[in-house]
Amino acid sequence: MSVLRSRPVLRWLVPATAAVAVIGGGAAIGTFAAEAEPSLPPRTAAQLLVDLQTSRLEGLSGTVVQRADLGLPPLLGLVPGNDVTTLLTGTHTLRVWYSGPEQQRVALLDTLGEQDVIRNGRDLWTWQSRTNTASHRTLGDATAEKPVPEARPSLPATPQEAADLALGAIDPTTEVSVGRSATVAGREAYELVLQPRDRDSLVHQLRVAIDAKQHVPLRFEVLAKGSDQPAFEVAFTQVDYRRPDADQFTFNPPPGVTVKEDTAERPAAGGKPAHAAPTGDPQVRAVGAGWTTVLVGRLDGAVGGKPADAKRAVPPAGAAPDVDVSKLLGGLPAVSGDWGSGRLLTGKLFSVLLTDDGRVLAGAVTPERLYQVARG
Repeated sequence: MSVLRSRPVLRWLVPATAAVAVIGGGAAIGTFAAEAEPSLPPRTAAQLLVDLQTSRLEGLSGTVVQRADLGLPPLLGLVPGNDVTTLLTGTHTLRVWYSGPEQQRVALLDTLGEQDVIRNGRDLWTWQSRTNTASHRTLGDATAEKPVPEARPSLPATPQEAADLALGAIDPTTEVSVGRSATVAGREAYELVLQPRDRDSLVHQLRVAIDAKQHVPLRFEVLAKGSDQPAFEVAFTQVDYRRPDADQFTFNPPPGVTVKEDTAERPAAGGKPAHAAPTGDPQVRAVGAGWTTVLVGRLDGAVGGKPADAKRAVPPAGAAPDVDVSKLLGGLPAVSGDWGSGRLLTGKLFSVLLTDDGRVLAGAVTPERLYQVARG
């Protein structure tokens, strides 16, 4: 599937910083409900993949709604700041505009303000209305493909971004088929279904609704094993394929705004591509491949196999406030085996094992898969 990743029209991304913003007052979950199933000419999975590969998207604007129900335990409310934990639950809404690979914009609205991320050529602007602050970055050649550094983990912000990640995962461990047709955002769509073959994966299916005429992903759903309802979904509720006006990508600083000028960092020679697994930290390694990959690392400040300060974890500058790790870990169930002992965090689509000797193992896999890796 490298050809899909190499096509700019298939991998335009809403900047990653937008995906981790907190959005309140989202659209009702009912907006995800599919309309009447349309009658479309039959197409095979291979034909749908070719449709995605050969699509020619010149412009797009619309409203995207994201819903997540990952089954997180209530104890995660102990984490201050709620940027990530809020994103992982509930329903969120954003507006997106696209006019080619060098003009993109996303606007996130909540009851307390607005956040915008705008790319216009080599200019990248971000703005927050709550603090009336903005930042500007001039993009160089090294940053042209991916305008925003992924400083924090995020969930896919649009169906296109989610579909790109899913298509990149297709290999012999994946069964690909065609699902039922649907109407999404008033558009007739085919459904491409990806299903892991490995029993250790917690993912049951990925479903991508593809516009029957424009061949653009309109909805993306992830179903966990044992459930017929999506644990995560992102979908257009309104979409327009006309090229947006150029004014949409012009940032006009509001009165009194404080603007910070950022410097784009050039990646080191031989750096990993944007779609590579997040294992740039030499202390983090990936075990296995495909759907049952497990990331293994160590807790920050681990010394001699024990966290240096189990009471407090001091985050780097600009991160969330201090977290009382002892309370957070104390609320997780204790587990043990021939691999050792520790605490286990589980959701519908992931498992995380924090061992008493300072290791962290995580993946979209069963706890048993984590225990197997921990023994190794």
